[in-house]
Amino acid sequence: LNELAQVIKPAGFLNVKSRRLKNLCHWWQLQGGFPALEKQPTEILRQGLLTVNGIGPETADDILLYAFKRPVFVIDAYTRRLLSRLGWLQGVPEYDCLRAVFESTLRQDAAYFGQYHALIVEHGKRHCRALPQCDACPLFARCHHGQNQ
Repeated sequence: LNELAQVIKPAGFLNVKSRRLKNLCHWWQLQGGFPALEKQPTEILRQGLLTVNGIGPETADDILLYAFKRPVFVIDAYTRRLLSRLGWLQGVPEYDCLRAVFESTLRQDAAYFGQYHALIVEHGKRHCRALPQCDACPLFARCHHGQNQ
């Protein structure tokens, strides 16, 4: 764990993340590795990932989308912040409910979901930060938050 913690140190929270990564690797090996996991239906694979200590819905969906190329939309803080500021999100809907909205609305394609999610993340890093940078935001005209500042 110490060696792993040093390798992932730049990611922050190294002790917690190293334990979680070790848990995932142990589970992964017990399941037969990538070839065996790849054969599992998406929902069964997702449920299995969620049994791993330290793996929550967002991380499980990240793994499904980016490692297994499954059409699963990842909901993260950037997505919630953007939807909230645009005025499209009321309250704090459950993760799976919000994910279902994206998956039922968008084309069911893993590459498309990955690109869509990446664009939301990039927008969040450039403009829709915790302290927003609305002046150059391409969504300013449609953004409730930006219009009400």
